[in-house]
Amino acid sequence: MPVIRGCQFPDDLLYDIANHAWYRELPDGTVQVGMTAVAAAMAGQIVAFTPKRVGRAVEAGKSCATVESGKWVGPARIAFDGEVVAINEDLEARPGIANSDPYGKGWMVIARPTDWASVKPRLTPGTALAAAYEAKMAADGFAGCGP
Repeated sequence: MPVIRGCQFPDDLLYDIANHAWYRELPDGTVQVGMTAVAAAMAGQIVAFTPKRVGRAVEAGKSCATVESGKWVGPARIAFDGEVVAINEDLEARPGIANSDPYGKGWMVIARPTDWASVKPRLTPGTALAAAYEAKMAADGFAGCGP
């Protein structure tokens, strides 16, 4: 598992580095979506999570949820066109889970992509993201995760 500036990135995920999002392919063809540890650290303590409703269409580059912290409110962008098929109700009830467990219990939505085969090659595997994420952190002036 790569650890960059104190931030962990599980090997088994795919990443949209520009938008600090991760994707986990599920056996039924859907994709679980979440924010990276970097996104959670940059935002600070997450205080609200409002996902698109189940059944709603999502567009590539647009929001699948709105995330709010004490210092930031903004969209969680998704990398593909599709439909939301599940939302993380636990995250809605306890938004801080995104800070404490961004790759596990802190997932945001599950969506069914319209054309995953064309999107997947544009995402970065966890095993190959170290240099690109280090450059993104440097460009953003982000010191790192942790205390």
